[in-house]
Amino acid sequence: MARTHFDWDPDKDAENQRKHGFSFLRAQHAFADRQRVIARDITHSQTEERFYCFGKVDGGVLTVRFTYRAPVIRIIGAGYWRKGKVIYERENQIHR
Repeated sequence: MARTHFDWDPDKDAENQRKHGFSFLRAQHAFADRQRVIARDITHSQTEERFYCFGKVDGGVLTVRFTYRAPVIRIIGAGYWRKGKVIYERENQIHR
């Protein structure tokens, strides 16, 4: 059985670190949050299905945009965005 692992474009990772101050290596930790929320990214899913993971990392709610190519989670972008925090808090309040 193949185990899920993470992958990303190194140039996109460097760009994300410059723009949002967050590495894709660190972004993986959002998926380890037991209360993480996964949602479809309907705006950017033209050629393949894309998703968001909202999970706590370093005390804040990180939004990670990704695609799933079994067994690989390919990270596309990550950052602390207010909208992600709102979704995370709303979904976790419902499930308490």
